[in-house]
Amino acid sequence: MEDKKGIILPPSFIKTIIENDLKSGKCNTVITRFPPEPNGYLHIGHAKAICINFGLAQEFGGRCHLRFDDTNPYKEEEEYVEAIKEDVKWLGFDWGKHLYYASDYFEKMYEFAIQLIKKGKAYVCDLTPEQIREYRGTLTEPGKESPYRNRSVEENLDLFKRMKAGEFEEGSRVLRAKIDMSSPNLNMRDPVMYRIIKKPHYRQGNKWNIYPTYDWAHCLEDSIEGITHSLCSLEFEDHRPLYDWFLEQLDNVHRPRQYEFARLNLTYTVLSKRKLIELVQGKYVSGWDDPRMPTIRGMRRRGYPPEAIRNFCTRIGISKSESIVDFALLEHCVREVLNKQCPRVMAVLNPLKVIIDNYPEEQCEELEAINNPEDLTMGTRKVPFTKEIYIEKEDFMENPPKKFFRLAPGREVRLRYAYFIKCVDVVKDEKTGEIKELHCTYDPATRGGNAPDGRKVKSTLHWVSVRHAINAEVRLYDNLFIKPDPLDVEEGEDFKSNLNPNSLKVLYSCKIEPSLAKAKPGERYQFERIGYFCVDKDSSENRLIFNRTVTLRDRWAKIQKSSFKKV
Repeated sequence: MEDKKGIILPPSFIKTIIENDLKSGKCNTVITRFPPEPNGYLHIGHAKAICINFGLAQEFGGRCHLRFDDTNPYKEEEEYVEAIKEDVKWLGFDWGKHLYYASDYFEKMYEFAIQLIKKGKAYVCDLTPEQIREYRGTLTEPGKESPYRNRSVEENLDLFKRMKAGEFEEGSRVLRAKIDMSSPNLNMRDPVMYRIIKKPHYRQGNKWNIYPTYDWAHCLEDSIEGITHSLCSLEFEDHRPLYDWFLEQLDNVHRPRQYEFARLNLTYTVLSKRKLIELVQGKYVSGWDDPRMPTIRGMRRRGYPPEAIRNFCTRIGISKSESIVDFALLEHCVREVLNKQCPRVMAVLNPLKVIIDNYPEEQCEELEAINNPEDLTMGTRKVPFTKEIYIEKEDFMENPPKKFFRLAPGREVRLRYAYFIKCVDVVKDEKTGEIKELHCTYDPATRGGNAPDGRKVKSTLHWVSVRHAINAEVRLYDNLFIKPDPLDVEEGEDFKSNLNPNSLKVLYSCKIEPSLAKAKPGERYQFERIGYFCVDKDSSENRLIFNRTVTLRDRWAKIQKSSFKKV
């Protein structure tokens, strides 16, 4: 749930640990961190980590650092740094003055490496990357020691300093920790600490010719910053012994404790950075902010409010058990927020013209419409009503089945906020047989949608005045994949074979009510009876584009109802 101070995460093993640490005096202030690598854009899985780290620090009166693990100049860019900062702030979190970069600690990390060499705990290795992998062994077979493992301290110091000075080619030498090549944990088999990379760093320029590996840098950053609770996803559980070993070898350093939680797995979604890159580079999507992408930028463009993402993250909670969350829950959280926030408007996506024969030719009425029945303080608006209106094509059937209650020949329906109308004639294209327009009559006594004689109708339709309608392009987004598990593929295929060919449908001739004439990018609305929509960033004064955020149909509520019945 959420309050004015921020999110409150549900009870979990990590909250219990923090509570006990504070009670016992093990720590006085809770300090967490969110440590992204600036080599891509954040996705919904990162949002979970953000909510956990910032949320717990906030709840316990501590602080959360935003730290960029920028140790690989080949993949990192300032663009990603700014995008990540923007996404974290958009989600509703603030790091204050605690913005840090791994690259700020390069000198200190180098000094720590020298310390390990002097203790005989690290050595320069001349094996190629392929040979290092070969010597590493397997889960069932121990590794082999490098022939360079027993170099003297003096030789290692000399070679390492020359690596730093740029004397050697990339890939020719690395610095490795001297631990145990027969350890059952492969991470402990003399892992690489430094590699030679002769590429300028986006922040450090040409100052460095060697760069720390993630495993060497990560625990040192936590130590330098005084992190009390280092919260990671479960894939780092096997790395914890290595982090602990590194810090145990160093003199007088702070030793944070790492705790792991299950990462987010979401149906109909891939969260692997490599796979997301494939989708972008292969042009299966329009970019990182494509509304079908699980990136924060994509979800924001689609119209997801930040509150909904935070609420979703609190509902799934913190656990060590791997599980798959139904995408329907995320959409349910989106609907909950939008239902309270969004003004209601009328839009016709597939227009069919209706001519009301007995309505005065030049008359135009300004009918009062409620902006949001969930929040009456949002007031009302005026909607023009004229002789010619648009309704949805699917709201009319010439030969309706038994359970079709919308408009049909001879049948009466209600127009939202307006009148009862009855279909009296159907005009078709002589060549194609397609319905071109309907002719109806209206009952003037039913203004406002109620009949004074008490007669009832079974359906209420939305509509837009032809004379006042604004043209709009509407993009209907659906799941990017057709299977709940996109990685479930036939032999010889990859996850892209499960892409949904109907994940985007564009409608170019939609009609919307005139109150949306000045709608701005990012604004969200409920199109009555259709769903929630957001004005796309590509919109202009002359071209309004709406992205469908979610439909009105709540699949999660149905799932919950079904589960309750079973119990």
